[in-house]
Amino acid sequence: MPETNLSQILTLKEKSLEELKAIYEELFPIQQIFSNNKVYLWHKIVYRMQETEFGGLSSEAKIKLEELIQKYDPVNNIFLRPESVRPPDSRRPSAIPDRRLPIPGSIITKNYKGQKIQVKVLEDGFEYNDKIYRTLSAVASEIGGQHWNGYLFFGL
Repeated sequence: MPETNLSQILTLKEKSLEELKAIYEELFPIQQIFSNNKVYLWHKIVYRMQETEFGGLSSEAKIKLEELIQKYDPVNNIFLRPESVRPPDSRRPSAIPDRRLPIPGSIITKNYKGQKIQVKVLEDGFEYNDKIYRTLSAVASEIGGQHWNGYLFFGL
């Protein structure tokens, strides 16, 4: 990378949040700023500067990346999720799995107070210490001893 760009990048790091927002608006006129995180904005701006100078991903690379996401990303690809089978007399409406959860059979791992916690995702709940829980929040509350939002507790 030429020295002038390196100095520009380092200069950007010293700018205030408001200055970074103004630069972001210049570089991304269509996109609305949704972050007040200086490091995030700095990364986005630096990436755009490098993209402008060296070029972005080729169209072939973008197509290949989208194919890989569609084929191998079980969290975001609903087609890889097994269909849940419910009895016809079930009073519970057919639930669409939350996209934040990995596919059934996956293990969610968290280190909590020096202990390694492992929770298995099931079709209709979660398994922790050989006990079945209906919600991830119930598991988090069991572990933490008070009410927790399961998604926040496990960082999903």
